[in-house]
Amino acid sequence: NRFLSSYSLSGDLKAVVRVTSGQVVVQQFLEVWSDRCLKKILDLSALNKHGRVYEDAQFGCLAWSTCESRLLYVAEGKRSIGESYASASSPSAGEPRDKSVYWEDWGEGLTSKSVPVLCVADVAKGTVTVLQGVPSHVSPGQGLWAHDGESVFFVGWWHEPFRLGLRFCSNRRSALFCLDLEGNCECLSGDTSSVSSPRLSPDGRYLVYLEGQVFGPHSQCLSMQQVSPQPDLQPPNSQTPFAGLYEALPPRCWASDSQRVVFSSARRNWRVTPPLYWSFRLTPPPPYTGHLGYSPLYWSFRLPPPPILVIYALSLQVVAFLPLAGGEGEVSWDHLGESCLLGAIVNVLDVSPTPQEENPEYSGLDFGALLVTTNHLPSRTKVPLVVFVHGGPHSQFFAEWNVTTAVLVKLGFAVLMVNYRGSTGFGQDSILSLAGNIGSQDVKDVQVPSELSKLLTLDPDKVVVMGGSHGGFLACHLIGQFPDFYKACAVRNPVINAATLLGTSDIVDWFMHTNTNTLPYSCQRQAYHLVSSVCVQIKAPVLLMLGGKDRRVSPYQGLELYRSLKSRGSPVRLLLFAEDAHSLARVDTQADCFLNVVLWFQQHLYLH
Repeated sequence: NRFLSSYSLSGDLKAVVRVTSGQVVVQQFLEVWSDRCLKKILDLSALNKHGRVYEDAQFGCLAWSTCESRLLYVAEGKRSIGESYASASSPSAGEPRDKSVYWEDWGEGLTSKSVPVLCVADVAKGTVTVLQGVPSHVSPGQGLWAHDGESVFFVGWWHEPFRLGLRFCSNRRSALFCLDLEGNCECLSGDTSSVSSPRLSPDGRYLVYLEGQVFGPHSQCLSMQQVSPQPDLQPPNSQTPFAGLYEALPPRCWASDSQRVVFSSARRNWRVTPPLYWSFRLTPPPPYTGHLGYSPLYWSFRLPPPPILVIYALSLQVVAFLPLAGGEGEVSWDHLGESCLLGAIVNVLDVSPTPQEENPEYSGLDFGALLVTTNHLPSRTKVPLVVFVHGGPHSQFFAEWNVTTAVLVKLGFAVLMVNYRGSTGFGQDSILSLAGNIGSQDVKDVQVPSELSKLLTLDPDKVVVMGGSHGGFLACHLIGQFPDFYKACAVRNPVINAATLLGTSDIVDWFMHTNTNTLPYSCQRQAYHLVSSVCVQIKAPVLLMLGGKDRRVSPYQGLELYRSLKSRGSPVRLLLFAEDAHSLARVDTQADCFLNVVLWFQQHLYLH
């Protein structure tokens, strides 16, 4: 099976890492293709220089050198290489190694990743070299070649005193390094921040990367930095039109003139092209009223510049070429065609908290919500409402295609998605406002727009709620704090009890108060303790969906709620997916979960 693939800068060559699983061993091959012809194949397993090649977005890369003769990638180091990473109890030379020694990994979604190493494959020679010189206190990833082809850039994450979960966490201590092929390493950034997404301009003169605070909220506004004394794009406050950078830069985000960086970012309920690094803005695509809006920009990475900008909407696809510098305001968007996947109307709402719900430390903040309904509703018909709560908590819903929402609307539900205070896209102040107010501010934000159930088209007696992770936590709080409002609840891997989560989560720092090289986050631990407080008020039937291999929120969290509800005779059903993790992302799991959610809601709303 194809594992990773990457085109060379000219587009003439394509590298593919392929993995085949036999009855006994897993074999890895690096293939180089040209014009659909296989030019070279390296048996990585037979060369035995490293373990499994990394394919994830956190560490992984497959980067061509400018001369197109070498490839840079990241793989799991051989344990003999990684002995310096282990504890002081490592065996001395000549002593047998104990196979039962525990090796830390990087948590949820990265459970097979422990000791990453940078590797260079020489296509012509058919050799693989593990680069030496990476500082022993960091784990390298996100590598790319310098323009001269004699050194590489990479991000190094600190793994002392122990590894913490990296997935969805842009707040881990890390730095940008330059390593030459002789093993000489230099730190190019500060070493007290969090760094990611290094991107080199086509002419090799400029290197930009994203930088954020260490610890604090696990997802937050990031600043764009450049390795030179140029102005930096800093995180905004809540009053600026630009709402900040929250996600990785595209792999090829530079324009061919090496003067412009193109990316998308969240702004309120939308994902947009913000003012870019050299202060230009693309003309927005043509409006398309009455549909779910536009999804993020997708760039053509395969071809040489100019990049092609493609936007996919629910019922619209548009494309444009990036113009020359100065002409961004006159982008010409061409329609590729329309489809009728779903007749839906999306209402984008701006919501202000009541004076009683204002955060005195961060006053004046508002938040957003999306109400999605069908446009084929017969007159005088009322539809049930699903309140869909996002996790994170520092993430958001975008006004774009969401398959869960789309199918729920197709099945006759209206769907309300709330970007409560603390969601991304509303500035750093909004994110910081949630600290210390989890379980109160976010719960009230989600509940206030639920008054939309008073609209004539919505049935106020048929409101249900669903969410996962922190969204599951909020859903459980909602049915506990407002027991007569919701008629059913469906939650995936919900946070239930901070006391039991502290020792089991891969991001235990999220819940800690003291600075022990982990996050001194000042959230209220008691807000998470549902079982002894909120749970006793729950009346709504609860459907629990848990991943048996969840490293972020232990399945025992959900089991604790299950047993508590069972002991009280409350309607509850538990689905345990033993081979799935926190996101419940396997295709069969997603299908199973969705069908069960719909049937659960239909059953308890007495729908046919």
